[in-house]
Amino acid sequence: MLPIERKMKLLEQVNTTGKIEIDELAEQLNVSSMTIRRDLSKLEKDGKLVRTHGGAVSLQSLTTETPYVNKITLRVKEKRLIALEALKLIPEGASVFLDSGTTTLEIANIIKERNDLHIVTNDLNILQMLLHSPSNIICTGGNLQNGLGVFYGPHAEDLLRSINIDILFLGAHAIDIERGISAPTLEKAMLKKMMIKTAKQTWAVCDSSKFDKHSFAHVCNLSEINGIITDNLCIKEKMKKYENRISIIYAHGN
Repeated sequence: MLPIERKMKLLEQVNTTGKIEIDELAEQLNVSSMTIRRDLSKLEKDGKLVRTHGGAVSLQSLTTETPYVNKITLRVKEKRLIALEALKLIPEGASVFLDSGTTTLEIANIIKERNDLHIVTNDLNILQMLLHSPSNIICTGGNLQNGLGVFYGPHAEDLLRSINIDILFLGAHAIDIERGISAPTLEKAMLKKMMIKTAKQTWAVCDSSKFDKHSFAHVCNLSEINGIITDNLCIKEKMKKYENRISIIYAHGN
């Protein structure tokens, strides 16, 4: 098989299945793993796919950033129920980090009247929600992502290095059983990694639409967090594989 034919075969397969593995392809095409790696690197350079550890994924399979104005109206009831479950995990006098996101915004709405907490966030919308809260409110500061109201960058990272948090509610852009949690950008992934490192407990909060998806930048494996709080709209058969790996709390309505 000519190199150009091999690359076309790789591209066809990744666009069909969403992802490909180097070792499997090497065996299938009877070439070395190094040859497949070179082919994938060339295809990534040409903007045809995205390399991952051990393989590649199609551009279509990546979950991209959703504008805040679009997210705020999606699955509002489910996010509220998830927030009520999160509330049960927050002890009196706790230090809490609310990562950016519309689900964590619902948590902020529920705890804004409490006066016993230390609440840290990197989200401008959450700060506005907590504007009149009697609790101690801290903003990471940093570079502001336009359209989303999310702080990131060196200033936010410096603050994270200087604090210890009892419980982190991590916004999860995409969750995959093998790849773990991922984010749309390297900057966001880096900040989330640091949040996890500074927290005694980490719970990802997300609705059921985020499962079996992955985004550009790896945040953590499922084994690195305490659990996930999600809604009860998840397909039961699909969730069994996650339940075998990590604690799942399902939010149920009345």
